[in-house]
Amino acid sequence: MEPEKIKRMESASSASIPLKRIAYFLCFLSVLLLTEGKKSTKPKCPALCTCTKDNALCENARSIPRSVPPDVISLSFVRSGFTEILEGSFILTPSLQLLLFTSNSFDVISDDAFIGLPHLEYLSLANNNLQTLPKDIFKGLDSLTNVDLRGNSFNCDCKLKWLVEWLDTTNATVEEIYCENPPEYKKRKIRSLSSKDFDCIITEFATSQLLPYQSLSIDTFTYMNDEYVVIAQPFTGKCIFLEWDHVEKTFRNYDNITGTSTVVCKPIVIETQLYVIVAQLFGGSHIYKRDSFANKFIKIQDIEILKIRKPNDIETFKIENNWYFVVADSSKAGFTTVYKWNGNGFYSHQSLHQWYRDTDVEYLEIARTPQTVRTPHLILSSSSQRPVIYQWNKSTKLFANQTDIPNMEDVYAVKHFTVKGDVYICLTRFIGDSKVMKWGGSSFVDVQRMPSRGSMVFQPLQINNYQYAILGSDYSFTQVYNWDAEKAKFVKFQELNIQAPRSFTHVSINKHNFLFASSFKGRTQIYTHVIVDLSA
Repeated sequence: MEPEKIKRMESASSASIPLKRIAYFLCFLSVLLLTEGKKSTKPKCPALCTCTKDNALCENARSIPRSVPPDVISLSFVRSGFTEILEGSFILTPSLQLLLFTSNSFDVISDDAFIGLPHLEYLSLANNNLQTLPKDIFKGLDSLTNVDLRGNSFNCDCKLKWLVEWLDTTNATVEEIYCENPPEYKKRKIRSLSSKDFDCIITEFATSQLLPYQSLSIDTFTYMNDEYVVIAQPFTGKCIFLEWDHVEKTFRNYDNITGTSTVVCKPIVIETQLYVIVAQLFGGSHIYKRDSFANKFIKIQDIEILKIRKPNDIETFKIENNWYFVVADSSKAGFTTVYKWNGNGFYSHQSLHQWYRDTDVEYLEIARTPQTVRTPHLILSSSSQRPVIYQWNKSTKLFANQTDIPNMEDVYAVKHFTVKGDVYICLTRFIGDSKVMKWGGSSFVDVQRMPSRGSMVFQPLQINNYQYAILGSDYSFTQVYNWDAEKAKFVKFQELNIQAPRSFTHVSINKHNFLFASSFKGRTQIYTHVIVDLSA
């Protein structure tokens, strides 16, 4: 075999190329060996083409011919009738230095359409019907010096983001090209765009696992360097603990605490010891600890039944190295009560908001003015009045300075989140509109309203750099909102079908992010957070 032909074959192949490209190369090699073995004559010029020693011009061709003389270095197609340039279309013409398509009707170029052209210097795709180009169209064309893409109606969307990046890095001369779509980029030079002009990353929550029971509260915690989930199951009265199965890639049962009418199972890890506060509608509420030697949960304390009669929510927090939890009591005669850890157990520290039937409690830190340090606060939601805000008094070690959130009666729950240092709250209402409000330095001010008939949970969640808010409803689909940084508001982007949702919890394990959705009337659902790059 001639040394020059061997050199060409080596240029067109490498040990790391994909199997598809190897197939093209073997096809070319077999044809070449067959040609040399039989000493046959060179292929004739195809029909509808005009050939000279080095050039071939094909006009009105219905397809790309396979019988072009292999020594042709210039190949042109004008007013052709084919609609697609297929993969490996030029694998049998490796000597091409110039390839030109002008005024043709094709609108699709397949991946690897120009594979096997290591010597190609000039490529024109001008004045065709192209709206986009495959990402690897120029891959392997290392000799390319000129590209002409003018006269096409390019859609400058995520599929063409790669072209913007390629134009900044290529050494080839590229004639100026323009966007035809979308409207905001019409007639704009593609070279003037940057990667930041393309929002190509989308997310969604996809169903991952269904758990065969109803649930209320769901919490996640880290214990002994592992991540766990605890779910309050009201009808069986259990706190069900789940752990991640690294082999099966699913959540499996770890342990449980059996009780009656359980509404909240709240974990709290103090130093290395795990405690679980179990709130029940009947039979009293209790505190358990994990006995590492016996490998089970042991009840260590009862919670005052005279104060906590109808618990509805529990919040844990730490202030000045002291651990606390607060129970929101929704009974007519109960007290929302703060408990403090004393080294051996939890004791009653402060009673708040007597006889107001509190349904939710939220711990957060806010500053009264931009110049002051953020201080601990509690927000109590009640079915009988507007949400009440308490501020921590550093001197007395108690919550005081009671104020309320105006014009927001019948708020079932309040949950907070932060964006760029600003504090926001999501307020859930069963009847009327739920709200997003922002802390303005002295009070919370309106940001956004969401229709929310039948809602009992409006939960903000942050997953990586994405801020979400999920609004559940007993009467319609659950609405998932994503925070729009430019608008400084939430925008709707997905619906989830969950029966009577009561809580949403983000769980992160092994770089995977999950959304747990409790259901009071159906099955508990687990979703996985999926990130898709539309430019890939």
